Formats: sequence, C-alpha cells, structure tokens
Amino acid sequence: MTIGLIVNPVAGVGGPAGLAGSDGVAAQREALRRGGRPRAGERALEALRVLAAAHPGAEILTAAGALGADAVRAAGLIPRVAYTPHHPAKGTLLSLPGAKSDNDVPLGGTNGDDTARAAAALRAAGASLILFAGGDGTARDVARGLPAGSPVLGIPAGVKMYSGCFAVSPAAAGALAADWLRSPLSTAEAEVLDLDEALLRAGRPDPRLFALVPVPVAAGRTQARKAATPAGAREAVRRAAAGAAGLMRPGVRYLLGPGGTTAELGRVLGLDTSPLGVDLVQDGRLLARDITEQQAYDAVAGRSAQAVVTVIGGHGFLLGRGNQQLSARVIAALGAAPLLVVATEQKLIDLAGRPLLVDTGDPALDLRLAGHVRVTTGPATASLYPVSAASAAPIEGEPECV
Repeated sequence: MTIGLIVNPVAGVGGPAGLAGSDGVAAQREALRRGGRPRAGERALEALRVLAAAHPGAEILTAAGALGADAVRAAGLIPRVAYTPHHPAKGTLLSLPGAKSDNDVPLGGTNGDDTARAAAALRAAGASLILFAGGDGTARDVARGLPAGSPVLGIPAGVKMYSGCFAVSPAAAGALAADWLRSPLSTAEAEVLDLDEALLRAGRPDPRLFALVPVPVAAGRTQARKAATPAGAREAVRRAAAGAAGLMRPGVRYLLGPGGTTAELGRVLGLDTSPLGVDLVQDGRLLARDITEQQAYDAVAGRSAQAVVTVIGGHGFLLGRGNQQLSARVIAALGAAPLLVVATEQKLIDLAGRPLLVDTGDPALDLRLAGHVRVTTGPATASLYPVSAASAAPIEGEPECV
C-alpha cells in the first residue's frame, strides 16, 4: 500500500487574519497584510512524523516542493515526486527546517487546478490513500481530480472545515495513514462540502455538497461533518445566550468567537457584533469588531479576559475550526480559566457522548484544556461536559465508522 500527500501551501492563511477563508490571491494577500500565516506545511509535517515513527524510511508519493515534497523530506521520509506544477511557487511559507523567510510567499505559483492534477497523478502512480493538508476548498479540488471510489483523508489545516473527510488532528491523520500502510482500513462515505467565502464573510454560510468520498475511519480519529442549528432551536439558542450574558463580569474583557449562539449573545447584549468573526467586548460595550489574531492577543495580554466559544454542531470542536483568531498564544494569555462555553443542550445530546475537542495547534495547551468544562445552556442551567485534546486522539483500537 502506498500513501500520497498533497499540501495546499496557502491553506489556513485567512483564519488568524479574520477572513473566514483563504480562497483567491486577493484574500491571501490581505491575510498576509494582516499578519496571517499559512500553516498547512507544519500541520502536514506533524502528521508525517507520526507516520515516520511507525514506518521509518517509508516512500511517499507526492507533488514537488511546497505541494508536498518539502514536508516529506522534513519528516525523514522519502518523497517520490509524481507531479510538478508548470509554474511552481518561487518561495515556500512553511515552518519547516530550511524554510525561507516569511516574505517568500507562494502566491500566484500554484492553484486549485494544480491540487486536482496532483491528486490525479498520485492516484495514477499507485497511491491507495491520498492525504491532503488544507480545508474544504482543498478537499473539493482533491475530489475533482480523483476517480470515484478513491480513498482520501484530510489533515486539518484550513479555515473552513465543514466536510466529514478530515481527521480530528494531524496526529490522528498520521496514525490512520500508518495503520493504512499495515493493512487497508474500513472506509465510510463522507461528504465534501464547500461554501462561497464572500457569503460566509457576510454571515450567510451556505455549505454545498460537491462530492462523496471514501475515508478511512477509526473511533475518535475522524470528525463528523458540521451540522447546522435547526431553525426550531432558536429559543434554546436565545436561552443559552442569555445564560452566558448573565455570567459576564464587570472589568473583564471577552473575546466573542464565531457561531450562531455567540452571535445571539451579541444581540442579547444589544451589540452590532460581526457575523462570523471575533469581537472584543467589555462592560456591555463593543470595543473592537472582527479582529485578527494579533489584535486579539494585544487586547487580552496581561488583562483579565476570557474567550466565549460555542460548540460546533456535528464536529464537537471548541477551538481550531473556524476560530483560528483564538490561537494557542491568545488562549494561553487568558489564564487559568480561558473559556466561557455556551451551547444548547441539544448540541450536547447530539454528540452522543463524544467529547468536545480542542485543536489549537499546541499539543501541550490542548492537554491542559482537556478534562471537563462547564457548558452554559440557559439562564440557570449548565452541563459539565468532557473535553479532549484532538492531538491526543487514540492510536490503538479497532477501526469503526464514526
């Protein structure tokens, strides 16, 4: 069995910059202007290191340079390049050994068509499983480049990750790939979803189905697709938001993360908060709207502060999916009780006992956040619910559909 790897070099650059996505050169340049940084290379490397620990010296089919080969070499594995783009990027913006400066940005060199061509080339060269590092847009490009029935697995590295074809963390993706090399795992059909980023930034997310793909699955390692909040849950959302508003303390700065429940919290407070961004609130006033990761850090460092986050329906994620402005350093700056979690009881029930997940990109911080968290569900109601570090997804166990 052979693993193929594709990295979208600019995946995730728009998240910390508060752009709700990274599609298009204009969005990428704006993200970089705001201090955003792609992270797909380092997330791919994290997955490959897990794979290398189980299969030292394994050969990985991949695309040239920043599209995969750089990460394979950095992990100590052997790249076999099956695709080279016609106009490769001149630089790589990757946190890898030997990477160039952050000014060497792979803009205009490769695009989604290169991702699709790379997927086709890796499959034709014999890859039985295509690993890709990116988000929903990357998943869509990979799927359109492959024949039906080709197994894929996403290393979560993008901003939009509504699809069900991602592992819960890079380490989980690497573990699944390592198991695949020993013996093909059972697969389950997963949806590839994507949405119009312009509509998303306007607060009108409308994910569309683009493909169905087989994904290797194991308990605790693969994420479910994001589920929308039912229209009939509006009153439950309002009650949860009212409960969170009652817990907000004078003199404390609050970072309101994205989500329908936190948006309702803004309405309860009488504030014009951003539809899907991160806002800074204190003492009932909106201090800053739709801020970047850098602005969030500057606003809370050395102050009494908390982040208000909600549960992503279906996924169960608290951090690391669509709220990358709440980075590891921002959360660490919030102190011993960094999160005020608000959600409806139904969202917790729908998880069927699965824990909430955190994926900040810092495994040590994720483990510190693990345990149990108080989830506010109404003005006088709350649940104590387990939280797990996505980076600590189980490595052993029989694969099963999730």
